[in-house]
Parts: sequence; C-alpha cells; structure tokens
Amino acid sequence: MGNPSGRDGARAVAELVYLLDEAFAGAGIEESNEAQSLLVNLATVRADQWREVPRGGVRTIESIALHVGACKVMYDEYAFGPGERRWDDPALTPWPEGHAPMRETVGWLKASDARFVDHVRQLSEGDLADPRPANWGELKPTRWLISTILQHDTYHAGEINHIRSLLAGQDRWRWG
Repeated sequence: MGNPSGRDGARAVAELVYLLDEAFAGAGIEESNEAQSLLVNLATVRADQWREVPRGGVRTIESIALHVGACKVMYDEYAFGPGERRWDDPALTPWPEGHAPMRETVGWLKASDARFVDHVRQLSEGDLADPRPANWGELKPTRWLISTILQHDTYHAGEINHIRSLLAGQDRWRWG
C-alpha cells in the first residue's frame, strides 16, 4: 500500500474520478455507438420520447433524469456538505416532473455531476475509507458512497436506453 498522501494515493482517487467520468459521460465504443454512460444514452433520446411513458410503464426518461440528478445532489450534500437538504425540498430539482426541459436538465445533470466529482478530486486515498453520512443518516465508507453514485449512473443509463428502445419499437439485440 502506498503513502495515502503521496503519488499512489493520488492514483487511487484519479482512478475513481476516471470511473465516475466514464459512468456519467464515457463515449464507449464510438464506431458502433454503444455506450453505457448516462449522457451518451440521454443524447439518443428524441424530444418526443422525453416525457412519453412506455406501454405498461409508469416512469419517463425525464423522471429518471430528475431522479439521477436529485440523488447526486443529495449524496453530495451529505457526504461533502452540511447534510441539511431533504427529499421533500421542492428546490431539490430545478423543475417538477413533467416540466423539465430536456436540454436544461442535461445541463443541470452535468453541473451536479461536476460538483460531486470535484469533491472526490479533493480526497486523498486515506479519505476513501473514512465514514461519511449517507442521505438516510447511516455512515458509510467514502469509497462506498462514490461507488454507489457510479453504479447509479450506469444503472439508470441502461433504463434510459431500454425505455428509448421500447418507445422507438427497436427493443432487440443488434446481433440477434
């Protein structure tokens, strides 16, 4: 194990930042337009699909995008900030569901992600094991909170991809 404040520690944090960036905005395989990142999947959503509910579903791509942003704000608020915001705070998201403009929502997601990632960049390797509060009050290791946000982006990117595919009538494997 390297010195937590030295070069090895910086590498551990840099690797987490890289993985966060890939989950949020990584290009994936550009030749075939295959990506698991949140922003790349949002970029394939047509304006008419933003608020459309797939048959048998209840969530829209808009509602998922607002959820992802709100979670990132809350994780950042509790892990790196004062931990005062609540889920019922009407100012948690800039718009209520059903009124979020797609382009502006993507801009808000980018700003929320940048704030979270900037806080991660300021960490040392030693900080990664330190307990920090999650938004439900439990203390969790910092690396666990970071990992959860990373996985959260990828999970919902897949949901967005699937909903978009259902709405476009193309819910099949390309090679199938």
